[in-house]
Amino acid sequence: MIARTPFDELPATLVAEIRAAGLDPKAVYDHVVVAFEEDLPGGVDDVTSDAMPDMGRAVADFAAREPGVVAGLAIAELAFGYALGDTVEVTDRVPDGTRVRPGDVVLTVSGPVRGVLTAERTALNFASHLSGIATATSLWVDALAGTRARVLDTRKTLPGWRALQKYAVRCGGGVNHRFSLVDRAMVKDNHAVAAGGVVAAYDAVVAKHPGLRVEVEVMDLDELRAVLAAGCTEVLLDNMSTADMAEAVRINQAAGGKATLEASGGLTLERAREVAETGVDFISVGALTHSVTVFDLGLDFRTS
Repeated sequence: MIARTPFDELPATLVAEIRAAGLDPKAVYDHVVVAFEEDLPGGVDDVTSDAMPDMGRAVADFAAREPGVVAGLAIAELAFGYALGDTVEVTDRVPDGTRVRPGDVVLTVSGPVRGVLTAERTALNFASHLSGIATATSLWVDALAGTRARVLDTRKTLPGWRALQKYAVRCGGGVNHRFSLVDRAMVKDNHAVAAGGVVAAYDAVVAKHPGLRVEVEVMDLDELRAVLAAGCTEVLLDNMSTADMAEAVRINQAAGGKATLEASGGLTLERAREVAETGVDFISVGALTHSVTVFDLGLDFRTS
C-alpha cells in the first residue's frame, strides 16, 4: 500500500522550490495524484510488487541515457514522496535546466524496494516527458545563439499539462508565449476574416480591452504595413519566406522599429539560423510541446 501523502505533509522545502519555479505546488501535487490513480485505481495495491517478498530497502539512481537537458526532477521527487512518505529519501538531485551526458546520475532515491518499484514509472513519466521538452528547446536555443532571436513556445500543449510543459521550455532556455486566452490577445487569420480585416480585428480588441497586449498575425507584407500603421507593436509573421521576413524587419525599422516580430509556421531546426539572421525577435515552435520526444532516463537499482 502506498502512503498517498497529503499535500500539507510534503517537505516544505520541496513545495517552496516548486513554487519558486513558477508552478502552483498544489496543482502539481494534484497532477501527481491523478497519475497514481491511473496506475492504482480505487486505492488498490500494485499487484506485481505486492506479490514480491519483503525485499527491504534499496538505493536506486535516475540516470541519463543520452545527452540533453533535464527538467521535472522536483516533480519526480514529489511523486516518490507522495507514494512513500517519510520512508523515502531523495538525494543528489541536479537542478532542472542542467545539461547532462549519458551516464550522469540526476537523482538518487533510497526507500522500500516495493514502494520504489511502484512509483518508478510515474516519476519517470514526468521527468522524461519534461526533459524531452527542455532538451528540444535547448537545441533551438543553441541554433539561435549569437542572434537577437529567441525561441517561443505556443498553446499547442497537452490538455492539463500546459504549466508543466511551459516550465520545461523555460528550463531549456526558451521563452513562454501566452498561457491562456485571457492574458493577452492574439488576432489570427480567422479573427480577421470574421471582423473584415486584420486592422478591423485589431481595433476591435483594443477598443474592448484597452491596455491589454495584442499580437496580430499577418499573412503578407501589405498586412504588416497596415497593422504597423494602426499602432500594433507585436506582429506574427505567418509562413513567410526568408526573404519576406527580412523585408518585414526592414519595414518595421523604417516605421520606427516599435514592433516585435515573431516568425512562425512550419519552421525547422535546420532553418532556424537562416530565419534568425533576418533580424526577427522571436521564433515560435509548436513542436516543442505538441511533438515531444521523451528524454531517455532510467532508474537502476544499485547492486552493491
